[in-house]
Amino acid sequence: MKDELISMIIEEGCIKFGHFVLTSGKESNYYIDIKKLITNPKALKIIAKMIKEKAEELNLEYDKVAGPELGAVPIATALSLETEKPLLIIRKKKKEYGTGKQIEGEIKEGDRVLLVEDVTTTGGSVLRAAKILENEGAKVVGIFVVVDREEGAKENIEKEGYKLYPLVLVSELFEAAKVQSS
Repeated sequence: MKDELISMIIEEGCIKFGHFVLTSGKESNYYIDIKKLITNPKALKIIAKMIKEKAEELNLEYDKVAGPELGAVPIATALSLETEKPLLIIRKKKKEYGTGKQIEGEIKEGDRVLLVEDVTTTGGSVLRAAKILENEGAKVVGIFVVVDREEGAKENIEKEGYKLYPLVLVSELFEAAKVQSS
């Protein structure tokens, strides 16, 4: 499944070269446009299956799945459907109207949550989401990411006491892209 996912990332043209400013504020000569991939139902099914199988392999016990808006929402939704576990969506900031919630979905004290993300660079976005969940009394049992850019996310996330499980490393993507283009 991993090879199929890597091929899809390359074939969908998710790796773009040029000058980009990332969410982390870092500048980069490449961008992983995973949004192209996560609008593809076949890719979402593969991602959800891979996360579910890896979580089972690791004996991770969780009650709910969560994803920060926007990129992780389709991934978390696909995983919720695959596992039949309730979904939580974490907003970037609290709603300024209605209920003023920052988390959509029902969260209770003691809920064990599997958090998903599309791409990590330094891990800042997903760490913010983890803290929001924990402030509501949840326990984040693991963080899964589709692509880790290998620029400090793993170390930063683990320094905060969480574990990051990447489905694909950017080095694996570049290696596969090189093989496919030769």
